[in-house]
Amino acid sequence: MELGLCVASHVGDVGYVVRAEEIGYSHAWLADSQMLWSDCYATLALAADKTSKIKLGTGVAVSGTRPAPVNAASIATINAIAPGRTFFGVGSGNTARRVMGLPPQRIKEFDEYLATLAPLLKGEEGEIRNGDDMIPIRHIMPDKGFVNFDDPIPLYISGFGPKSLALAGKYGDGAVLALVGTPAAMQSVWHMMQEGAREAGREIGPQTDYYTTALTTMVVLEEGEAVDSDRVKSQCGAMAMAAVHYQYDQFRNFGHQPPNALAGIWDDYTNLLESYPAERRHQRIHAGHNCWVVEEEEKFLTPEVLTASSMIGTRDQLIEHIHGMSEAGLDQIMILPNFDTRFDVLEQVANEILPYV
Repeated sequence: MELGLCVASHVGDVGYVVRAEEIGYSHAWLADSQMLWSDCYATLALAADKTSKIKLGTGVAVSGTRPAPVNAASIATINAIAPGRTFFGVGSGNTARRVMGLPPQRIKEFDEYLATLAPLLKGEEGEIRNGDDMIPIRHIMPDKGFVNFDDPIPLYISGFGPKSLALAGKYGDGAVLALVGTPAAMQSVWHMMQEGAREAGREIGPQTDYYTTALTTMVVLEEGEAVDSDRVKSQCGAMAMAAVHYQYDQFRNFGHQPPNALAGIWDDYTNLLESYPAERRHQRIHAGHNCWVVEEEEKFLTPEVLTASSMIGTRDQLIEHIHGMSEAGLDQIMILPNFDTRFDVLEQVANEILPYV
């Protein structure tokens, strides 16, 4: 199992990625959300210039905000700075589109986007839609160091539901997943990805080089510490609330009922959000997204909410869980701690977990 980190892109925080490389993290996934953080490619360029070993890429770029050729050229530019250690993660757009009041791309649109993108990442010709026409496109000046397609750029596709996981299997070199709680759940994820792979005439599975990564964060409990201690909340509360924000969007956009872990807070939480004007509610839902917890949401950090999206346990419990998920075919866990405690988490996980996985 490899351990990586997901980073809320910040052009002034490249030292965080540098430190992660120094202490043994394998990947840095820089998030792309234009109404929340710095531009991910600007931040990646700075990180690429300051590092030499850690793998760098988008975690994840968004299909609905940048055309496929723009994303392909952008990541190929990073690959020119960090050859052989650049990857490209992409999703249909959770916060990046929702914070503008827009839904993620539909599966049909995302499918077409990936069909355009995949060959472009290899420096090959793809097709882009213009109305009813499909126009052939390719990067026509890939030499002289403008971009780098000679070193492969692995394509990792974000998938949370059956249809998006199938697209990950159809097009991706790997997939970005939500926290997978059990080996049995991981087997179900593999089944959905394999359905898409079969459609494309591909074979993927735990014994292949198809690469899977789960997004979560990790808190190593002290002896006798409660899972909802102030310290735990300070390290993973933002991840927990981001998961609640996501479930609210699923509820208001599609009518999906929340998971059982949110039952104890759901009525109070929805009442809070619905106290905001409907026309600007999209600006409020993701407040503090994956960085901190706004004061009026701190009461929602129950043990059930915290443990639903984060790995919280003693060192031995976490190591046992990680070994089980590795055996089920998970290749990497990327952690996204609260912003203010990110260095503390980075160091503790590196010291207490990384040597044993």
